[in-house]
Amino acid sequence: MTATLGAIPTIVLVGHGMVGQRFLEALAERGLTATHRVVVLCEEPRPAYDRVALTSYFSGRTPEELSMTDMEFIETHGIELYVGDPAETIDRAAKTVTAKSGQVFEYDTLVLATGSYPFVPPVPGKDAEGCFVYRTIEDLLAIEAYAKAKAQVGAVVGGGLLGLEAAGALKGLGLTSHIVEFAPRLMPVQVDEGGGAALLRTIEDMGLTVHTGVGTQEIVVDEAGAVTGMKLSDGSELATDLVVFSAGVRPRDQLARECGLTVGERGGITVDEQCRTVADPHVFAIGECAQAADGRVYGLVAPGYEQAETAAATIAADEASFTGADLSTKLKLLGVDVASFGDAHGTTEDCLDVVYSDSRAGLYKKLVIGRDGTLLGGILVGDADAYGTLRALTGSVPPISPESLVLPAGAGSGAQLGPSALPDEAIICSCHNVSKGTIRGAVSDHRCTTVPEVKKCTKAGTGCGSCVKVLGQLVTAELEASGVEVDKGLCGCFSQTREELYEIVLALRINTYQNLLDRYGREDARGGDGCEICKPAVGSIIASLAPTIGVSGYVLDGEQAALQDSNDHFLANLQKNGSYSVVPRIPGGEITPEGLIVIGEIARDFGLYTKITGGQRIDMFGARVEQLPLIWTRLVDAGFESGHAYGKALRTVKSCVGQTWCRYGVQDSVRMAIDLELRYRGLRSPHKLKSAVSGCARECAEAQSKDFGVIATSNGWNLYVGGNGGATPRHADLLAQDLSDAELVRLIDRFLMFYIRTADRLERTSTWLERIPGGLDHVRDVVVEDSLGICEELESLMADHVAHYADEWATTINDPEKLARFVSFVNAPDTPDPVVGFVPERDQIKPDLPLLTIGHRPLEGSAQR
Repeated sequence: MTATLGAIPTIVLVGHGMVGQRFLEALAERGLTATHRVVVLCEEPRPAYDRVALTSYFSGRTPEELSMTDMEFIETHGIELYVGDPAETIDRAAKTVTAKSGQVFEYDTLVLATGSYPFVPPVPGKDAEGCFVYRTIEDLLAIEAYAKAKAQVGAVVGGGLLGLEAAGALKGLGLTSHIVEFAPRLMPVQVDEGGGAALLRTIEDMGLTVHTGVGTQEIVVDEAGAVTGMKLSDGSELATDLVVFSAGVRPRDQLARECGLTVGERGGITVDEQCRTVADPHVFAIGECAQAADGRVYGLVAPGYEQAETAAATIAADEASFTGADLSTKLKLLGVDVASFGDAHGTTEDCLDVVYSDSRAGLYKKLVIGRDGTLLGGILVGDADAYGTLRALTGSVPPISPESLVLPAGAGSGAQLGPSALPDEAIICSCHNVSKGTIRGAVSDHRCTTVPEVKKCTKAGTGCGSCVKVLGQLVTAELEASGVEVDKGLCGCFSQTREELYEIVLALRINTYQNLLDRYGREDARGGDGCEICKPAVGSIIASLAPTIGVSGYVLDGEQAALQDSNDHFLANLQKNGSYSVVPRIPGGEITPEGLIVIGEIARDFGLYTKITGGQRIDMFGARVEQLPLIWTRLVDAGFESGHAYGKALRTVKSCVGQTWCRYGVQDSVRMAIDLELRYRGLRSPHKLKSAVSGCARECAEAQSKDFGVIATSNGWNLYVGGNGGATPRHADLLAQDLSDAELVRLIDRFLMFYIRTADRLERTSTWLERIPGGLDHVRDVVVEDSLGICEELESLMADHVAHYADEWATTINDPEKLARFVSFVNAPDTPDPVVGFVPERDQIKPDLPLLTIGHRPLEGSAQR
């Protein structure tokens, strides 16, 4: 079968990885998808995904979340995408491509984006059971399955980028992990001897064993053909159940060779500056399969993107060329920042090195400087915050001394050089070749005022993400330079941020909203009543600091009652028909049969709708406001407490059954979940808090989608922070690993109090972690390393909360004055609200919403719609 549409020119793309997808986007940007038929032959069983972030699969990202392919984009532009149907032959004379399915596609232009394949050293036993490569999602799925079923020890052949990521993945799967690198240091391409030494120390401290300067001679197998060990070139043997080969890649140029296209001596389809193959002007090659005009094969995504754009521009008859690319890289390997840029190894004649090294801290910084002071390149290990600025300054003379650029803040003459020092032509985003001038133009000319808007306008920050911090600094600087006043105040009543108000309340022990407003509010707000933004925000601050500043923690006491959101007014969640829900706390999701019976009887007696929640609790819906005290009296008498489903506070700590019942469990996750929930119950915060504890790496409790999540390891607990489900999901980041019970609780105490202290109003931990300067690294420095010297205070604040906790509903039902608020009508306390009604559904009830429209009609003369 031959697929053709006659006169419509056809572009056939062979390969649909990251570079292939960027090529499709570039075609669409130039309008070529509207004038051409575009056919894509994809070998893998899924469309393009983020191969750079491949290892994040082991941190909880699903294959779907790794996807870079918006199917709406594919459909909108009429692109024919054939997944799992690779090209098998090319007939250049007939200008056709035959796919594995047997379909034959005619082309006017053929673009090869076939990528690369993993190099596996030709050692005996390399194809044994238990040997894998680390390249695709399918590779990772296979490694994961084998590791969980048959392996306890894993070895990675190769100490480069992917090798280190693979070793970290094996460790995360619970395996004892080894790295075998033939070169004398790790990451020999990116770092020098000093950087390799710093990296080695840090990685060994994580519990991985590194073997450098040795090669793999043989894979040892048992009688069944499964891996049992490795023989190394120094004569030693290494016992292992699983081997991952990550010894580099080679261009996938076999299709090109078979159809007679010219390839380089060491592989790679030879192309000119327009990315056309030198042997055929109708065929282009881009990405890792291509040998560029400068004779190099580029294995980084940024040059691949540039090649994709060059090919698309050439097809559109625009002028473009690719003559070479910046090989600068910034990586986070096993939590360690590693970056190199420019002439990192100092190959330029007469160049000089400026080096800062701190072995204890695992820091290594080297700048390569020319005789005239020009910054030529550098290497950063352990701290790469300055990477964006330094890379952009490469090729120029920095405005401050090189020594100042490598010294940390507070050490000698250390200084911070911000992006304002960069020239407009400096490239900020190397993935998409976006300059500082372009970013400034997005703010000044296109009226972008936020980083997301600038990303959408320029594509900066949408590739590897290493430039996002600098991007944010540039946006802020340009807004300020344009005279745009960015009011960071909480609202019209306060010019201070929530964080600043928290510090004022804590430092001065201010214990009422009115006192704070009158002393620190804006001039025209003092003496007033405040607004609906600042009242609940300040109420939350006072509640979170209540025992420390000497006030009641009960949110309906005195002035506090007037500050609360609608849900807190009645300690229950208001539903759409005016009724309320009742959610008792069930710590860790563990409940006795007697407890279940009590909840069932209450729901039956009060005619409530019941549902199991995602947080392992039981929701009861349909309570009238006057019924709430009656319901909670029975719950409290049965030993239940408020679940705080109505408040900006801790909701739940989910758990799996852990090692007590599950054959995969390695720790008692239920016990830990109960301990954590009882410790942090009632903790008021800027937004709701959710948590979970999983008893093993299978992650059944979904801890990595929580504000703080805990996953058991054979050595203790891993703590993840900043996760979020809902409309904008975010996987949590690893804060610390292999913690004891006491270490875990101490770090969570610090993390939560630091978040409460510094977050904005209604800001979840996920948003806060991405907004706060320095992000996760800064939070880790503060709560793990105590870089600000405040951890003792954070722990003291949490201890105050724990010591003074009291259940809000138990307090309420024992005080007749507090019970007086639970009425529908103050002047008729015994009269229920007639609008609150229900109708039957599936043997339960649901709101009778038509009741809400009774008596309402359009105003006379108004339009009917």
